[in-house]
Amino acid sequence: MAEQLIISVSGMRGIVGENLTASVAADYGRAFGTFVKESCAGKKGNFSVSVGRDSRPSGQQLLSAIAEGLCTVGIDVIDLGVVTTPCVGIMLRELGCAGGVVVTASHNPGQYNGIKLLLSNGIAPPSGAAEKIKQYFFDKHFCFADSSGRGKVTSSEQADTAHIAKVLAIVDRGTIAAKKFKVVLDSVNGAGGRITKILLAELGCEVSAINDEPTGLFAHAPEPIADNLRELCEIVKTERADIGFAQDPDADRLAIVDENGSYIGEEYSLALSAKYIFSKKTGKAATNLSTSRMIDDVAEKVGGRVIRTAVGEANVAAAMFENDCIIGGEGNGGVIDLRVGPIRDSLVGIALVLQLMAETGKTISQLVGEIGGYYMSKDKFTADTLQAQKILNLAKKAFADAKLDTTDGCRFDFDDGWLHLRASNTEPVIRIIVEAKDRRTGEKYVDTVLKIRGEVLD
Repeated sequence: MAEQLIISVSGMRGIVGENLTASVAADYGRAFGTFVKESCAGKKGNFSVSVGRDSRPSGQQLLSAIAEGLCTVGIDVIDLGVVTTPCVGIMLRELGCAGGVVVTASHNPGQYNGIKLLLSNGIAPPSGAAEKIKQYFFDKHFCFADSSGRGKVTSSEQADTAHIAKVLAIVDRGTIAAKKFKVVLDSVNGAGGRITKILLAELGCEVSAINDEPTGLFAHAPEPIADNLRELCEIVKTERADIGFAQDPDADRLAIVDENGSYIGEEYSLALSAKYIFSKKTGKAATNLSTSRMIDDVAEKVGGRVIRTAVGEANVAAAMFENDCIIGGEGNGGVIDLRVGPIRDSLVGIALVLQLMAETGKTISQLVGEIGGYYMSKDKFTADTLQAQKILNLAKKAFADAKLDTTDGCRFDFDDGWLHLRASNTEPVIRIIVEAKDRRTGEKYVDTVLKIRGEVLD
């Protein structure tokens, strides 16, 4: 059975040539452009949208189609080329754009691509706005411009420079450079290699880069999880590097390998970044319901607190603005520092972690040891919308004694851990995340869910 095109608060995602075509992308551009014009009603001047893409081979065609769609409804387009997702968020604000578009499928395999939308504040549209854009797309509600009002396409090559400057401004370059860290970087042939190598050089690091050419031909499965980063782990160990960093194709997620060549995972990207930020000042952090409570432990040690939101960086960023948070992000390796931008940013995570290492003089494994940790498992399994709802309903009965949070799917809190079940916004799957005091406890909760899955799907 062919997969359906997914349109959600996270944007659009599909299989190129099957359900995601140039005509689909053009119409989505028209829908977004129409929404932008209506949102800016009463304001004078032409409205522009910054558009960038990750390195997937299908990206150029889709970007061109989106640009055409935007122009037909009277929106000017600024083509940023192959850039990271956080770069688009930064540039749209720098250039005073009314919105932004990123052509990326994030961590999904190469046959996928997607279209991510950003508003003028650099954040993805909230659910109400996202639903309106989606309806415009399906209804073909497009406000076409006449020939004189048609938008124009220009280009900018300043995205990397602007992004790097903002990241360097939140750390002490001299302190990091004095350590001459040896770093191995795996950018999975995505958009992150070029800009991250420049950043690391600015920070005085000796860099060994692998899979750093932006071909979009992924050298391994693109999600930065342990099974996909064995080469990185081996090179860090062989070269006796201080640390290894892995990015996903659009470079908004970061995973870390310690100096022993051990994968410490994405959850520590946010926890370590928070450890540095909270060492400088006390305040609030924001993260989602699926993120490890390590960030809570870090915050509590210095009198800070953590605000939990539904999954999705737009939800986290909104909470950060609302509560004046000093750090935030998601446990998938996404670190957000509002001084740089309200988007998950692997470069922010890299800079903050290197600053923490430089100031403390400790290795990454020592810093991880100070934070501690829990048993955590993340998995997913295929389920359509109806199946997903049945699974969630049965889980509520199975875990009736737990504290239940239905902000986003179902999060069950127990005395010895927590379990989060939610339907993905970007794939026809249910994600299952468990964190517990030990492996045996965590697996007990997962086994219950797998039994429920069997009853529903078999």
